[in-house]
Amino acid sequence: MTVVPAEAPSRSAGAARPASRPAPAELAPRARLLPSLAAVYRAQLSRARVARIPLLFVATFQSVGIMILMRGVVDGGEEARAVVAGSSVLVVAFVALNLLAQYFGRLRADGGLDHYATLPVPPAAVVLGAAAAYASFTVPGTLVTAAVGCVLFQLPFTHLWVLLAVIPLAGAALAGLGAALGLLAPRPELATLLGQLGMSAALLLGVLPPERLPSLVQYGRDLLPSTYGVEAFARTFEAHPDWRIVGLHLAVCAGVGVISLAVATWAYRRAAVR
Repeated sequence: MTVVPAEAPSRSAGAARPASRPAPAELAPRARLLPSLAAVYRAQLSRARVARIPLLFVATFQSVGIMILMRGVVDGGEEARAVVAGSSVLVVAFVALNLLAQYFGRLRADGGLDHYATLPVPPAAVVLGAAAAYASFTVPGTLVTAAVGCVLFQLPFTHLWVLLAVIPLAGAALAGLGAALGLLAPRPELATLLGQLGMSAALLLGVLPPERLPSLVQYGRDLLPSTYGVEAFARTFEAHPDWRIVGLHLAVCAGVGVISLAVATWAYRRAAVR
């Protein structure tokens, strides 16, 4: 009979016990907002450059055509200033609101949001980057529309530099609204319809002089994000602009832009997790 030492089973069990596994590697930290925003902006700008430039010509031609039609109805004064300012901001509405609603609606339907969800970028960077890229295409068309309007209605060119503030602020407000419409719409066709309705509202409530609108419609005009950009730009055509009122309208436009972009970011998170 063989005698086995008591410590032998413990040794053999210890030898058979597998070695402890190494601790899993930590995931890389999420990218910061500003570098992510710049990367998304460059990617969206290069992707949309070829496809959106023809549409930008359409938006500019549309706004110039509206001013030519209104020239036969409006002679000058406050109504002329409203027509030129509204037609200029309409270019921003066509691209930032209408096209961005279609883009995010199609992106959600095609599963493109899954691609962005796998990237280590904040949701705000995706929304802001796409909005900034689409708003960038509106700069040449808005400047051309404003210049043509000044020639048609004999308005001064002195303060056209205000567009450098109006375009990004109105573009942010309208782009946030367009992105939210595209992300919340259950189908891409509905996103396209909502974008078209939003642009039609910007056309009717922004280009037409507010004095000729019914009282009830004027209250609806105050709810449109682009209205404050139109008002700020229109007041710069006065002989002695009240810059406090101009700054107030721009501040309201900026506040609406922050709110609309925040809603668009929430809609992106909601759509990405589904």
